[in-house]
Amino acid sequence: MNPITYKSTPGFDKDLKKLLKKFRTLEDDIEIAKKNAIELYHLQKIDNDAVEPIPNFCTDELKICKLKKFACKALKGRGVKSGIRIIYAYFVLTNTVDFIEIYFKGESENEDKERIKEYLSSI
Repeated sequence: MNPITYKSTPGFDKDLKKLLKKFRTLEDDIEIAKKNAIELYHLQKIDNDAVEPIPNFCTDELKICKLKKFACKALKGRGVKSGIRIIYAYFVLTNTVDFIEIYFKGESENEDKERIKEYLSSI
């Protein structure tokens, strides 16, 4: 089984840069989430409720997903209920993940559907 190739959009990079000021552990936390959530879900088909496909944005070849269980070390004592969310696209045939958005639920309740639409129209 091939490992997943990870990429990110400029919008995601901008979000991350902003959030890193508050949550300094995010880059490490994302590396852990790749293994414990994204790869478990897509490669090993283990659903531990960490990943949720977003309705109306998924096809057989492309899954737009929300990573809900995300442990952020900078948010001590909150475990996977940190409130950090990551929106990403998973390409089934090429085993590629494109990170689209990262946000903190305290600042934004839901994913940016317009950004997802823009992303989909750009690929």
